[in-house]
Amino acid sequence: FGICDRVEVTMKINEVKNRIIFERGVEDIIDRDHFRKILSSGKKLRIKFGIDPTAPDLHLGHMVLLRKLLRFQNAGHKAVLIVGDFTARIGDPSGRSEERKMLSQKAIKHNMKTYFAQAGKILNMEKTEIRYNSEWFAARDSLAKFFELLRAGSMQQILRRADFKTRLDAGYDVTVLEMLYPLMQGYDSVVIKADVELGGSDQRFNLLMGRRVQRHFGIPEQDILIMPLLLGTDGTRKMSKSYGNYIALNEKPNNLFAKIMSVPDALVQKYFLLLTDLSDEEMKQIEKMHSLERKKRLAFEIVSFLHSEVAAERAQKNFEKTLSNKETPVNLKTFHARAGEEWANFLVREKFVKSKSEAKRLIEGGGVDINGRRILRAGGAVESGVVKIGKYKFIKVEVK
Repeated sequence: FGICDRVEVTMKINEVKNRIIFERGVEDIIDRDHFRKILSSGKKLRIKFGIDPTAPDLHLGHMVLLRKLLRFQNAGHKAVLIVGDFTARIGDPSGRSEERKMLSQKAIKHNMKTYFAQAGKILNMEKTEIRYNSEWFAARDSLAKFFELLRAGSMQQILRRADFKTRLDAGYDVTVLEMLYPLMQGYDSVVIKADVELGGSDQRFNLLMGRRVQRHFGIPEQDILIMPLLLGTDGTRKMSKSYGNYIALNEKPNNLFAKIMSVPDALVQKYFLLLTDLSDEEMKQIEKMHSLERKKRLAFEIVSFLHSEVAAERAQKNFEKTLSNKETPVNLKTFHARAGEEWANFLVREKFVKSKSEAKRLIEGGGVDINGRRILRAGGAVESGVVKIGKYKFIKVEVK
């Protein structure tokens, strides 16, 4: 083996490592060949991930992308976290069947308060570059920049996007503000000189628009890593604050463990892939386990990552004690019901189920208890007390 041969072998080994580290769980990469080339070049890249503060909680769906950002950070690249405090006023229209409500500046500031503490459960915030897009969109000369930005996209291109087309075909409006959102997200990439941007699969249009806007302003186009969407606890829609099917990063260990145990069986392996560092071989072995044990392992891994291994051990013991002894957990979240409200309507309103027919099936199948007593009628009136929904979900209900 000569020096050239050893260098070539080393480069091939590094390329394989890079693929394992950076491409695990990735749905698509644009431009894949260019991405692999710059990754192997040794250049320190600027990796962009943006979050709009539309609600106070980050959740496991964000964790998928933040963990990928952490991979780059640990490899010596610069993680750039964009807080969309300006674009949050519009709201990202991606995947929406209706226009988002505009948020006030007060609501945006309230939502941002705990963002960094939550993101800090995953990223090294001391090494993270944090930018607010109000820095450039709310600046005095922003109007002139905005006019130039508008020239970067076309109406035809924006109106061809699937979610807009669906709404227009159904007779619903698409506002000019919503049409501007992808351009504004793209301009964030121009300002921070992004080499790579991370996003979910519902963000494909916006991410590609970033490349177009960069090209318009004469700077190199970013590569894009598109991650699959993490489905929420309902098992059907993406995890989202808007849908109420999310598990927040700032959950206490016991609650976090219990909520992960409520994830549908069909999603568990996907959660392992996107939310843990377990190897493919370990995941194959876990797949052979009983579904309850598999979920407990998943919950343990996630609680360990977000809190500590000690906290995960305590949370698992608490869960097992509750399950085996049929004890009620402490610190339950309180939900309010109206006097005379039917159980089926209550479960739908609070998004524990998607429809009244699903609520009826759950109740008639013995899936809802109150104070240890089984609820028999979906049309019966809600009562105050501790309610168990399914096997592991406990809540407190107060009737007004």
